[in-house]
Amino acid sequence: MGWIPRFKRNSIHTKLLATYLLLTALGTSLMAGYILWSFHAYFTRTRQADLQNWSTAIGESIADALEENNLKRVQVLVLRFGAAETITIRVFDTNGQLIATSSPQEDRQVTNWLKVPGINAAIKNREEQGVAKGVLTNDDRLYIAKPIVRNDQLLGALRMSVTLQQFQRQFSTILWTVLGTLVFTLVVCTLISEWLARGISRPIQTMKNFAIRLGSGHFGDKLELRQSNELDQLALELNRMSERLASLDQERRAFLANVSHELRTPISNVFVTVEALRNGAARDPKVSDRFFQNVEDETKRLSRLIHDLLDLGRLEAGVTLLEKHNVQLNSLISRAVRAVESRMQNSRISAEVNVADLQIQGDSERLLQALLNVLDNAIKHSTPNSQILITGYKQAKQAVVTIRDQGQGIKESDLPHIFEQFYTGDRSRKGRGVGLGLAIAKRIIEAHGGSVTATSQFGEGACFTIYLPL
Repeated sequence: MGWIPRFKRNSIHTKLLATYLLLTALGTSLMAGYILWSFHAYFTRTRQADLQNWSTAIGESIADALEENNLKRVQVLVLRFGAAETITIRVFDTNGQLIATSSPQEDRQVTNWLKVPGINAAIKNREEQGVAKGVLTNDDRLYIAKPIVRNDQLLGALRMSVTLQQFQRQFSTILWTVLGTLVFTLVVCTLISEWLARGISRPIQTMKNFAIRLGSGHFGDKLELRQSNELDQLALELNRMSERLASLDQERRAFLANVSHELRTPISNVFVTVEALRNGAARDPKVSDRFFQNVEDETKRLSRLIHDLLDLGRLEAGVTLLEKHNVQLNSLISRAVRAVESRMQNSRISAEVNVADLQIQGDSERLLQALLNVLDNAIKHSTPNSQILITGYKQAKQAVVTIRDQGQGIKESDLPHIFEQFYTGDRSRKGRGVGLGLAIAKRIIEAHGGSVTATSQFGEGACFTIYLPL
């Protein structure tokens, strides 16, 4: 019995299947009911119209006979047009007494004809028609009772009825046929609904399991769906999310590893120095001064690292509030150059500044920090007696700042990674920085709605280009 599907009450598959079946059952039931009602109403109207025409025609002939007081001819007419078990014709006088009938044997048993539906109205010169039980039988009959009038004189009443048994048998056959068709339609629709519901719920179930795997930490998995609809697009987005989560997880692991390493190095150096001082190095003034200087340098390095990490965390979390106001670009770059002027002199590096008079909007202190980080990178990788070129100009609706050094440049393999956290292209000079400066500069510039790029030919220096909205 493995082919029988298992249903869960609140599953999408069950709800879709139940919805399809309810809508199908409701629609087919309403359609079948309307067809049966229409058929029944049409037959009833048709038979009533026939009965009306027959009674009118027969009534004219009976009126002629009653006007001549020829009761024998009335009886002959009634027997001629009446039919046993199907059509019954009765003629009454103005007092409601039976004077002719097509069923004389049965009608002798009736003592009070005024209780028969339609007779009382007909002798009062009113026409009446409807459905009632037979006078002496329990079968349903369609009847019409109408007065017989000639020259505005009431001569009597005519009651004509036809049995509905044949129609009811036909209608019963039609009813069972329609019900059988309805059941067959529901079975077919159930199979189709099951196929449709399963076709929709299966990929959703697959995506649910995929999301559960993602929640369990299985990043990088790929979801395979072959649906040419919105679900296919959703699967594509889930795959992108999985790849992004895998990338973020890898970055997180690398970040933790780098942070651990960068924090461990100055702490270890401080610990070793303190141990050496405790073991007697403090007795020699020259050695103790050098060791204390080492502790101070490592503590400053640790402080800068922690400060940079906090800055980077706030920028990535989007919680850093920017105090934006109008800033003169040439004034901002002049501040940055003055701040690193002494370092440049010590390294025998000069700066050439050519910045247009442009005004931008932003947080001047944060933008200064970003410029200092880029300048710091240029100074680190410049050779003695070289020059750093700083230009600023307008391009469309942006202010463009370029900082070009004349150092060794950046290898092509390193270019895509230089704005990543803790990435240092020159491994031999890793001790001169931890690889956070450019990452912080990039996020500050992006927080202002701008961007930063780097280009380089190895051996010919590097050029950093900053774009900021005017």
